[in-house]
Amino acid sequence: MRYAGPIIDAHHHLWDLSLGRHRWLDEGDPTLASMGDISYMRHDYLPADFRADVGAHNIVGSVHIEAVWDRARDAEEETIWLDGLDKAHGVAARYIAYAPLTSPDAPALLAAQAAHPRVAGVRETIRWHPDPARAWAERGLVDRADFRAGVAALGRHDLALELLMNPHQAAEVARLAHDFPNQLILINHCCSPSERDAAGMARWRDGLALLAAQSNVAIKISNFGAFSPDRSLPVLRETVMGCIEAFGAARAMFGTDYPVARRNMGYGAMVEAFAEIIAALSAGEQRALFHDNAMQFYRFEG
Repeated sequence: MRYAGPIIDAHHHLWDLSLGRHRWLDEGDPTLASMGDISYMRHDYLPADFRADVGAHNIVGSVHIEAVWDRARDAEEETIWLDGLDKAHGVAARYIAYAPLTSPDAPALLAAQAAHPRVAGVRETIRWHPDPARAWAERGLVDRADFRAGVAALGRHDLALELLMNPHQAAEVARLAHDFPNQLILINHCCSPSERDAAGMARWRDGLALLAAQSNVAIKISNFGAFSPDRSLPVLRETVMGCIEAFGAARAMFGTDYPVARRNMGYGAMVEAFAEIIAALSAGEQRALFHDNAMQFYRFEG
């Protein structure tokens, strides 16, 4: 039976371009050039816009993920801005913030973020790729002593660590999880299976297995339509079920990555496709994937 219960969207973004804090959205900015044409995102995206995309779907809460606030400024600014937004309908009820874990100031920056009750963790981008044009971070970042010192500081505040990565980082993230067994690590966007040839998919599946072997790692099945131009249900199923088969229904959760994901799928289409793909699972497993796991990992109130 298809799921018809409450949903927590575990991954979306908001921004107000009049603030001038999202430079990566400026025309001509090279920061995220590998994303291609992002003109479709160059407009404000606020709680009312998110609700308009949600429509009649039963989204009862959502998690805001840091949206690359100007890195030259104090990242707590974004958290303070979020605190001032309308929280009706549970939009951005919890945040994954940003703090530079390699910074010598990381302990103080993390303490400032942790002082905001809605902050449930921080995100770092560690996405390295052998093709420099597709690399968003340096190779081996997770193994650096200063990064690991930041993770240790993060753990002192009981905050989750979210990682934007791809399969090339799986072994080092698995090592990190092993060495910090009490640190919850949440992998964004299905671990990015963007290389769809046989070798690339094998690397992805092997990477998922390495990560899932660590009990403190979970995965977000967010923007699952981003990795192939073929968005037919069988192709989407391969991505979604690959994550669930590796991590189980207790360590995976639904997210949209809106409005970034608009290029690939409509909001409602994502909800409906996910519901169709997991329809053969038990009612409890479906609810876990759509709602309960996010409620637990992001410490939503019951």
